[in-house]
Amino acid sequence: MSYDVYGVGNALVDIQAHVSDQVLAQLEYAKGIMTLVDDDTQQQVLGIIGDVDTHRCAGGSAANTIMGIADFGGKAAYCGKTANDEIGEFFLSDMREMGVAIDVTPTDEGQTGTCAVLITNDAQRTMLTYLGVSPSLSPDDIDEAEVKQAKYVYIEGYLFTGDSTRTAALHAMELAKANDVKVAFTVSDPFLIQYHKDEFWNLIEGPVDLLFCNLEEARALTGKHDAIDCAHEIHQHTENVALTLGADGSLLMHDGESILIEGTNVEAIDTTGAGDMYAAGILYGITNGLSWKQSGHLASHAAGRVVSQLGARLREPFTRDAIDELLSGV
Repeated sequence: MSYDVYGVGNALVDIQAHVSDQVLAQLEYAKGIMTLVDDDTQQQVLGIIGDVDTHRCAGGSAANTIMGIADFGGKAAYCGKTANDEIGEFFLSDMREMGVAIDVTPTDEGQTGTCAVLITNDAQRTMLTYLGVSPSLSPDDIDEAEVKQAKYVYIEGYLFTGDSTRTAALHAMELAKANDVKVAFTVSDPFLIQYHKDEFWNLIEGPVDLLFCNLEEARALTGKHDAIDCAHEIHQHTENVALTLGADGSLLMHDGESILIEGTNVEAIDTTGAGDMYAAGILYGITNGLSWKQSGHLASHAAGRVVSQLGARLREPFTRDAIDELLSGV
């Protein structure tokens, strides 16, 4: 079977909940950022928010993107480590129900990772991540036979926080290059650049064919401020750039051309997964015959749709007819 995209990431189950600013203050976590926590802390947090409505789904940055590609009707595979527990079984079944191929053997020790996504009324999401067994993902879990069937391998930057996952990410890139498969990489979070800036630049100048980043990340990478200056600087070192600008849309760089993509005017309820869904739209588009401008248009509208609802997944998948209608005249 051939795939549009083979994704590699930290396999987590997202547990989303609306909370008040007072609850967030009680938990004493900074709003709008991701914090790594241990299992005891995660259980305490879930206990505190246990009386509010929660929603769970297979998550993690790359997993969100892979599920988004499936929502568009694309063909995708995923590589991430789960435990042999109820949460892990939920993760695998949730992915597979969408047609995503995932064949990594769960481990009998430890627990599947979770991410508590705390959403306040201003649509900010504060993420508390317990990685569980996800950092045990190793190069042995990367299946070359699966990689070679993909048009793109998609790697999340969060993998570079652990030695084993970092090695797995680099191995996936090596296998992609050895089999003429393109590599897409997302920076994932501005805090990663503080620790991995030089390595990320080596990847951008080396195996990466398409870089995803937001404006804050682009500024941290380049030291420049203006979005166009940032995009041009990165584009000097890699073939394609997708730079998101929040409500202002995004900027694509392809073949030396700047392609400005409009934002969508929506009321944001939850910004969880906006960047992941945007990446899904781009990757689906460029692997399914759309132009870069069309892909950006689709990605922008999909990201707008996902922030207008709770959670990182689309409530209703895009049909091919809906995609054709959206892109009519683009």
